[in-house]
Amino acid sequence: MPPTHAASASHGYRGRFAPSPSGPLHAGSLAAALASYLDARAHHGCWLLRIEDIDEPRTVPGADQTILHQLQALGMHWDEPPVWQTRRHALYEQACAPLRAAGRIYTCRCTRRELPDGPYPGTCRPPPGNPPHISLRPPLDAAQAQHRRTPAWRFLVEPGIERFQDRWMGMQSQDVAREVGDFIIRRTDGLWAYQLTVVVDDGQQGVTDVVRGIDLLDSTARQRQLARALGLPCPRVLHVPLVLDRQGRKLSKQNHAPALDLERPLDALQQAWSALGFATLPATRVDAFWPLATAQWAQRFA
Repeated sequence: MPPTHAASASHGYRGRFAPSPSGPLHAGSLAAALASYLDARAHHGCWLLRIEDIDEPRTVPGADQTILHQLQALGMHWDEPPVWQTRRHALYEQACAPLRAAGRIYTCRCTRRELPDGPYPGTCRPPPGNPPHISLRPPLDAAQAQHRRTPAWRFLVEPGIERFQDRWMGMQSQDVAREVGDFIIRRTDGLWAYQLTVVVDDGQQGVTDVVRGIDLLDSTARQRQLARALGLPCPRVLHVPLVLDRQGRKLSKQNHAPALDLERPLDALQQAWSALGFATLPATRVDAFWPLATAQWAQRFA
């Protein structure tokens, strides 16, 4: 692994917002951005911006710059230069080396069509005591091999219950082996998977606190296992409620959530603030909103 900032009190609070540039920010992503920003400011810490563009087929050209402009228009300013995941491939490759040497990752040629619903059944998992390239799957014939030249890589998870404290949701637990199974860290198309990149990036950037939407709560136990395997500290976590549309669905770019109205930035901030469960603030300008919101957030979470 590359040198990291230790996630400890000696380095202070380091939080981050990590949007994917598949479109502009909307009301749902603003709520997550607002929570992460306020938590950093309430702790007198650093707030980092990371553009998670590693899933390149889903990246919309220019969306990253749109997101940067939206955040600035809302009065949200990062404390270090932003980073883009597509410029960090060497870090992810470097992180895989010790995992491969320790037998914690292995190749998998399963297709989605072949797998049942639910946790990965371990079809390609190597038997105990065998190198990671030896699996239980029968060898491919020539026709199969032609269509599966690039395997995925899976992380071999530990048995047992993973427990952690969520600062919003309380004590959480998950049996990753039974509920998820060995998960993919590099896809068959050669792209790095989210679970790996977020752990490596948080470790390399010294992130001490992760504040994000509750839809990612289920990923936390996996990421904690992977962080330990890489010798990285596990950040504290706080998962905030999702903003839903009228049909009760998560607001998302896939559901065609409208972009933020930057002509009324204070209204957008107040709506995100209300979505997090707080009463409307007596602010008439954006610059007046932030100290009031930070003080209330600090009373509850700092």
